[in-house]
Amino acid sequence: MRSIDELDERLSRPGAGLVADLRRLDGDVVVLGASGKLGVSLVRLAVRGIEGAGTGARVFAVSRYGGAGAREAMEATGAEVVAADIADDDQLAGLPDAANVVYLVGAKFGTEGNQAGTWETNVYLPGRVARRYAGSRVSALSTGNVYPLTGVGSGGATEETLPGPIGEYAMSCLGRERVLQAASQRDGTPMAIIRLNYAVEMRYGVLIDLAQAIDAGEPVDVTMGSLNLVWQGYANEVTLRALLHASAPPLLLNLTGPETLGVRRLATDLAAALERPVEFTGEEASTALLSNAQRCHALFGYPDVTVPELVEASAHWVRAGLPTLGKPTKFQRRDGKF
Repeated sequence: MRSIDELDERLSRPGAGLVADLRRLDGDVVVLGASGKLGVSLVRLAVRGIEGAGTGARVFAVSRYGGAGAREAMEATGAEVVAADIADDDQLAGLPDAANVVYLVGAKFGTEGNQAGTWETNVYLPGRVARRYAGSRVSALSTGNVYPLTGVGSGGATEETLPGPIGEYAMSCLGRERVLQAASQRDGTPMAIIRLNYAVEMRYGVLIDLAQAIDAGEPVDVTMGSLNLVWQGYANEVTLRALLHASAPPLLLNLTGPETLGVRRLATDLAAALERPVEFTGEEASTALLSNAQRCHALFGYPDVTVPELVEASAHWVRAGLPTLGKPTKFQRRDGKF
């Protein structure tokens, strides 16, 4: 993973478990919000996985495709590209029918100051999509931010932990879940709701945030002293494989890595790989945003890329000056303002 081509190939390389599950999955797949930060890699993975499964199913990649080169990048995946604004009722109604729906639409960055738009995207829109695809299997991306901060030594929130969202972004994400749960109950739509934090690849994520700060000589704040992270390729696989486990009422699934990781240790390891000094600010709090993903690992196994591998690859990426998405995670925030 030392170049964009190598990274894209690794992100879209289907594992044997994914290929086997896609072989069992009947019908086409529509991915909504396909041009977001993880959509292109997930779509490419789905296409390659279906090719390996030999089912002939189609993958429809739906997005507005407003950015320069966005449509061309998606066409290169081999998916059938559908340019549509699903917030428009007529365009939503005109989307291809599909037995399987992967829902990636959501607003996080810039939500502070745009609370009304955040709620419209994260709560109102999912309900309309659920009506459009009533009866299809749905794998919908949510976030671990719906949980309260938990004790650093607790192992993190499980799916049975009562929600405790901090800030309007997290509240709106819980609202999205509630609307989807209501639709599943009303229509019998099988769903899996995926509570993800924090996915990383070399262009985006906690490790890139830390590596860029260290490389710029900025101090690392360790107040949010612990976190979970997971390789984006594994997150994509689980999101697709969860379609077979969709149920009514919805399956809730925490998606992250198995370790509780210390921010200070991650920064120290990145600094060593970057051959740069690192300075720290703040003191580790006794609580952090943490999730327990044992249910996920029991269903799908452990991530196939380890934290040390991700640290080394992230340091190389920053050291080489390779491009990133420019979307910091703001994982340090404890007030829920993003």
